Amino acid sequence: MEIRNIYKSVFVAALTMLSVSCGNRLNVEPTQSIDETTALSDDQSVKVTLTGAYDGLSGVNVYGGAIQYTGELLGDDREVVFGGTFTTLDELWRKSITTTNGVVTSIWTNSYNTINRANNVLSALEKVNQQDRARVEGEALFIRGSLLFELVRLFGKTWGDGNNATNLGVPIVLTPTRTVTEADFRARNTVEQVYAQVIADLTKAEQQLPLANGIFATKGAAAAMLSRVYLMQGRYAEARDAANRVITSGRYAMARNFADVFTESSGDYAREHIFRIVITDQDGVNAMNTYYASAAFQGRGDIRVQTKHLDLYTPGDVRKDFFYRTGVNTFTSKHRDLYGDVPVVRITEMFLTRAECNFRLGQQVGASPVADINAVRQRAGLPPLTTVTLNDILRERKLELAFEGHQIHDLKRNRLPVNANFNFNSNALVLPIPQREIDTNKNLVQNPGY
Repeated sequence: MEIRNIYKSVFVAALTMLSVSCGNRLNVEPTQSIDETTALSDDQSVKVTLTGAYDGLSGVNVYGGAIQYTGELLGDDREVVFGGTFTTLDELWRKSITTTNGVVTSIWTNSYNTINRANNVLSALEKVNQQDRARVEGEALFIRGSLLFELVRLFGKTWGDGNNATNLGVPIVLTPTRTVTEADFRARNTVEQVYAQVIADLTKAEQQLPLANGIFATKGAAAAMLSRVYLMQGRYAEARDAANRVITSGRYAMARNFADVFTESSGDYAREHIFRIVITDQDGVNAMNTYYASAAFQGRGDIRVQTKHLDLYTPGDVRKDFFYRTGVNTFTSKHRDLYGDVPVVRITEMFLTRAECNFRLGQQVGASPVADINAVRQRAGLPPLTTVTLNDILRERKLELAFEGHQIHDLKRNRLPVNANFNFNSNALVLPIPQREIDTNKNLVQNPGY
């Protein structure tokens, strides 16, 4: 059995333990609070809670797909067509989101539920065996920091759009919520405060996590996420350095063939992916497959690629061939596998980030921008460039990372419009605070335009 399959089995077994544990507690007595004496009483129970946090992270409304397809649909300008019947996704694609949108509500609630699980782990670190404590802390911080980052860039104005110190982000929750009281009705922290907390969480996570950790968060995963955070802030030296730490760690390498990036049976697959959501036929759902794959690959065939996107590829680019037709519609091949893992961050992104940041800074830490871009182009079957421009770099980033969740965020940080109707700072490109949260928590303020 391959090592990755062993990890999958361990993950499923841990989830089973969690389900049994939760079931036993429910059988004892109905309750609205966690009994700390039983739920977080020892090393094993805290680790099971951590597994529960990963389970929340992998949910279809978190990194199991919703965070990624929301980023793509919000940033789309008719490069795809949403042809499905779900109004929730159609609203995202049309940029006409209602405050009762079910996907938006689920991203918010499921992310905060997962953050709460991570906070429960962090509150009980003294119960964890000393030899595992740093790792467990690092994993919980990685989960919390990553989700706060996703929430602030979906539900708040992008960094630098106005005053970060006064623009509203999302509530920062650092302690477990076990019984709901008035004290738990938090106001929104500022964008600046949320980013500071994200950086603090991910920085410590990188320090605490090991280089290798199976399918779970690693030092490289934390550094890669930090690189994304700094890139959104325009802190190019820090973004470059974080990406460079991942590249030079020796743990990851670009797959030699582009198709192998999305083929689990390939030998290069595991080294390409820094962090991914593992899906098996026993656990998890790949929501990217659900909406991006045709019925021939067990999907709904809702998101259909248009000629406008295909025309962006130059002749000879193997990525242009990574599509397939079913009837009259074209679909990306990235999400064909019903039980395929969902990519969160991969090493090629780090090369693209290092190239962009070095170019903007006029430096070549780790490698020159042209060398990094040519590494990506070579795998795509394209001839090398002798010089690069910022547009060359951003173009490679768009084509390489298409349909993986980056679209709206790259447009916003580069101050680019979606189209003539939606500038990067349009209120329509910021998700509304879910109406059910506004109705329940009077301390929350709705975003402009809703």
